[in-house]
Amino acid sequence: MTTTSFPTYPYRLAPDGLATRRQLRAAGLRPGGHDPVAQILWRRGKRVAYLYRLDLAAPKRTATPAQREAIAKALRARRTCRVCGLVQPYYIPRRYGCCLECHGGAQ
Repeated sequence: MTTTSFPTYPYRLAPDGLATRRQLRAAGLRPGGHDPVAQILWRRGKRVAYLYRLDLAAPKRTATPAQREAIAKALRARRTCRVCGLVQPYYIPRRYGCCLECHGGAQ
């Protein structure tokens, strides 16, 4: 998508009825599979935010109980040390592969 393919607005001057992804998410919405219809350029054209129509936005989907359980299991695995098997209150650093106590980095 090029920067000149559709309407472009300066920062904070987009018309009503258009929103960025972040603004949609804050309102509990998502683009709903629709392409952006305009863009905002700022920082001398180095930054861009695509705008979506609010009337075409769909409600955010909610995770099913099985999906929430899978996410919780994955996050717990990221906190479980491979060496001692303890679940830590922090995510295990990938560079070490073990908790800070097993690595000897605790000070």
